[in-house]
Amino acid sequence: MLTSSTIDGLAFREAMSRFAAAVHLVTSDGPAGRRGVTATSVCSVSDSPATILVCLNTSSVANLKFEANGCFAVNLLSSRDEALSRAFAGEGDLSPEERFACGGFEPLATGAPVLATALAAFDCRLVETRIVATHHVMIGEVAGLRLGDPGDALIYRDRGYLHL
Repeated sequence: MLTSSTIDGLAFREAMSRFAAAVHLVTSDGPAGRRGVTATSVCSVSDSPATILVCLNTSSVANLKFEANGCFAVNLLSSRDEALSRAFAGEGDLSPEERFACGGFEPLATGAPVLATALAAFDCRLVETRIVATHHVMIGEVAGLRLGDPGDALIYRDRGYLHL
């Protein structure tokens, strides 16, 4: 048995890969420019006021655009959007413009790009951000919400996509 003082990153990542998680595109646009990433570290914080938490890796300087823009959208992906998820995760080495061209996006309340095919989209004003270990933890108050057509969700588990 491993204790907290002996946990290594590789063992932790392997254990975390066994979590089944919904797949999201987290997007932003504003003065710092457009940015979008695939993420599974997303959860609700409260429904009063409606608040979302997102964790993004600090290893990418481009992720600073979320804080600079002061907004982000969380787009819950359907199984139909697996190729889009892969593109925003870096597969195909597409430029940011090419990634956004793969899907239909439009702004809601904050100007963050919302995906037309998302099962649900949460348009958020950034209210708090902090760095915890290797990640930016962003908390956003939901300023706009759109429910998409029902369908199977895109899930990530054991380093692979599943449809549920």
